[in-house]
Amino acid sequence: MGQCHGRAARIGRQCRDLRASGQGRTVIRQLLAAGTLVICAGGGGVPVVRDSVTERLRSVEAVIDKDSRAALLAEQLDADALLILTDVTHVFADYGKRHARPLSTATRAVHLPEGSMRSKTEAAAAFVERTGSIAAVGPLDNAPGTLVGTTGTLVQAESVAHGAQPTAPATS
Repeated sequence: MGQCHGRAARIGRQCRDLRASGQGRTVIRQLLAAGTLVICAGGGGVPVVRDSVTERLRSVEAVIDKDSRAALLAEQLDADALLILTDVTHVFADYGKRHARPLSTATRAVHLPEGSMRSKTEAAAAFVERTGSIAAVGPLDNAPGTLVGTTGTLVQAESVAHGAQPTAPATS
């Protein structure tokens, strides 16, 4: 196998360009300004680090948390709301058990086990805490219902859960 050049790294048998687009947020802002619904920050991609000696990027074994990435991107774009859409109607307490119950609201303090909706709830709560905007976790087939609260779980900051009011998304 030959050596990879430039900002490429070997992934399996192939050299893959590891350069970040740099235009991503600009393109997303243009699409939003044009009234386009933008769905982004899903899974995929190759985690990389810059080698301190060679200054080249190289792949590493890691997991990119797409929920945290979505929350960060929403914050960077000054989003009015963050919706994390999935294949269930709500975040559930005791998910997978006979006494599971849907949660209409949740905070970071809700005790969810690893492998449940914990990462989604934590990412949404972090977005709310950093921005004062709203966030919800709900079903992919009903994003509008999740946004208006007829389905899904509204994720709140602890301060909101204890009396302060959330900031509603701007309406046009």
